[in-house]
Amino acid sequence: MTDPLLDAALAARAHAFAPYSKFQVGAAIEDSSGRIHTGCNVENATYGLTICAERVAVFKAISEGARKFRRVAVAADTDVLTPPCGACRQILWEFCGDVEIVLVNPRGKIETYWLRDLFPKPFDASYL
Repeated sequence: MTDPLLDAALAARAHAFAPYSKFQVGAAIEDSSGRIHTGCNVENATYGLTICAERVAVFKAISEGARKFRRVAVAADTDVLTPPCGACRQILWEFCGDVEIVLVNPRGKIETYWLRDLFPKPFDASYL
């Protein structure tokens, strides 16, 4: 790859802790200053305590002081590229808004979406 965000997501995938599903996912999020924050999925034997790569990346970015974001990349080794799950879409909407989402696999296949297209009617503070 030649895009640092995609390279970071693919590299983060190697750190995934997925002994149960064997489904390794990496994510990278670019903040408004250009810094890249990464995450990988971390599984738990109870499954319900598993956390996805996208949420790890968002939470790491927030914990490091980032508050505005440009793009998110999600990397998985699938032929049909893997979008964020529903819980991750909600977290991404809450913290990133209508951000660009780039899906990638290790063989260089890439698809780009806007979060609004993957999550057309999100719940947010406007409903509170």
